[in-house]
Amino acid sequence: MRDVFIVGVGMTEFGELWEKALRELITEAGLEAVQDAGVRGPDIDAMYVASASAGRLLGQQQLGVLALDEAGLAGHHVPATRIEAGDASGAAALRSAALAVASGAHDVVVAGGVEKMTDVLEDDATRALASSADMEWEGFFGATLPALYAMMARSHAAEHGTTRDQLAHVAVKNHEHGADNPDAAFPFTTSLESVKGSPPVSDPIRMFDCASPVDGAAALVLADRDTAEQLGGPRVQITATAQASDALALHRRDAITELASSQAAAEEAFAETDHGPEDVDLAELHDVYTIAELISLESLGFYEPGMAATATVKGRTTHGGDLVVNPSGGLKARGHALGATGLAQAAEVAAQIRRDAGERQVEDAQVGLTQAVAGTGGTSIVHVLEGGGEL
Repeated sequence: MRDVFIVGVGMTEFGELWEKALRELITEAGLEAVQDAGVRGPDIDAMYVASASAGRLLGQQQLGVLALDEAGLAGHHVPATRIEAGDASGAAALRSAALAVASGAHDVVVAGGVEKMTDVLEDDATRALASSADMEWEGFFGATLPALYAMMARSHAAEHGTTRDQLAHVAVKNHEHGADNPDAAFPFTTSLESVKGSPPVSDPIRMFDCASPVDGAAALVLADRDTAEQLGGPRVQITATAQASDALALHRRDAITELASSQAAAEEAFAETDHGPEDVDLAELHDVYTIAELISLESLGFYEPGMAATATVKGRTTHGGDLVVNPSGGLKARGHALGATGLAQAAEVAAQIRRDAGERQVEDAQVGLTQAVAGTGGTSIVHVLEGGGEL
């Protein structure tokens, strides 16, 4: 398998982007990534474009071809494929692109992701989000994603003593990070009192524990080593990509206080590298709800079960701590544009390694990890990214 490098990064702002259509968002991110890489349209061998809800909410399929056509590349007959894996769609597109380069099938591949969720009714968006869970055995009986994560939170509290204050600390920390992110949908700080006093959604989860679905797009250009050397620029290598699955419905799992799919994907990813959890400088994790970040930290091996909450309260998951978690603000502050989220995570880690993160720069960032989760953990995808000077 060949080495795979990120040679271009592009991302739109995230938020309620009513003035921009789906095709405009993915084109904006893709062109920015291509220009950042220094490649031309004819250099692109393949394209993977992710979206979780475009077919359901907008009636638009064939997003790969749409993106290709909008970029003026349809005449080159480049293979373009739409990828869907729920909330992990963007990470799945990145994994597909990385494997295509690593296998030798292609030399230059674009991985893009886009979502447009603020132009529809809230009930429609909620149903689209819930479709990442088991619609027959959970959704049919009224279980929304917040309700399912609330069950996980209550079980975690029963097993490990996780408190309402500890959940709120996750949101406060991620908003502190997101306040320095110009592309974030919610770039402002908040307080423990504001999080705990926000309207209830599904006990113990409150409104400020939840990431909001937003519009946005992100894209990366990947290349093999020879091509990356020709292009020059800072070195950001994808040293591991791993995907794992678990039962779709919570009641079919052995435990709901852990993400077995994330644990399996992390173990595989670390086995592909010379690193363990202790070597990671920063991580972009799936904090779709505050409890999700805590469970993710434990399932990925960063902390023992029940210890992530204490670490967060003590400031060990922010700048100056053991591990900077979600320096972008995460899904909570950046916003959750499902198809773009996994790629936005990788874009943030790449920016940190390239020393392009501005006020939110993580000191001496060399090894970063991304984790994307679909639904409540039916799918998890983990990537490890590393830097190391100029090619």
